[in-house]
Amino acid sequence: MMNKFVLCTGLMAVSATAFAGTSEIRASNNQISIQTVSTTVDYTETGNGRLGTSSGTLDTETGSVPGSAIFISGMNAGDNQYFEAQYDHSSGHTTYTGSYQGGTFGSVVDNSGALLVNYSARFGQGFVIESIGTNSIVPFMLTPYVELGHHKWDRGINYGELYTNNYFALGTLWQFSPVNSTLVISANLMLGTTYRANIVVNSGPGLTGFSGALGNSTIYKGGLSADYAFAKHLHGNVGIEYTSFAYGISAVYPAGGNLVQWEPDSRTNYTTLKLGLGYAF
Repeated sequence: MMNKFVLCTGLMAVSATAFAGTSEIRASNNQISIQTVSTTVDYTETGNGRLGTSSGTLDTETGSVPGSAIFISGMNAGDNQYFEAQYDHSSGHTTYTGSYQGGTFGSVVDNSGALLVNYSARFGQGFVIESIGTNSIVPFMLTPYVELGHHKWDRGINYGELYTNNYFALGTLWQFSPVNSTLVISANLMLGTTYRANIVVNSGPGLTGFSGALGNSTIYKGGLSADYAFAKHLHGNVGIEYTSFAYGISAVYPAGGNLVQWEPDSRTNYTTLKLGLGYAF
């Protein structure tokens, strides 16, 4: 009788531990949050020698751009279906390093205005993992998801260049809460493709603008974040996220007279730091 009682008590304790861990994760996933963000831009244009022009690095944009963000997320208690929508807006300046047409890379260094806008929606299904083989573990939530998003970069170079793209991606969200803790740690990995990438180059004195498609590419994103419940409804969060994708070379467009122009290949990397407060519901 005593052995049965001890066994029953042990099972109840394991069950209570599992419930505590996953309930904290669900609480973290049911909130709306406002954040301050800082995005470090690392952008490089590369020439391929088209029509006898330069090859190698043509110009770069680097620097941190401050902004703000908002997200809302929800996870059902019954079936762990998951949803998240995000929007962020950043405005500031980066450092342009390049050259005048036909010059040497690095011969021109200047400030360039930068406006970054992103929005996305994510849909997933959470699964509670309580054991590995026959070994019980502190439970965590594994949530595979699909994500759709849009990115815009209004670049202040010349008379202004506007880059836009959509993306579709698959990802996994891993979430862990220490036993009897109000802290939730999340890790995110995402892989997908951009589509409908486009550039609009504004016209100005001596420059004929154009609008055209850019080549699409693989996009990948990885991030770590922490959410802490100061109270039942008041949460604080902090995170870091890295995103990388490319724009392929555009077609050739007339530039006036006998001149032509195009947008070269480029690679964009963003590292974004986030800090915010949320209301859990």
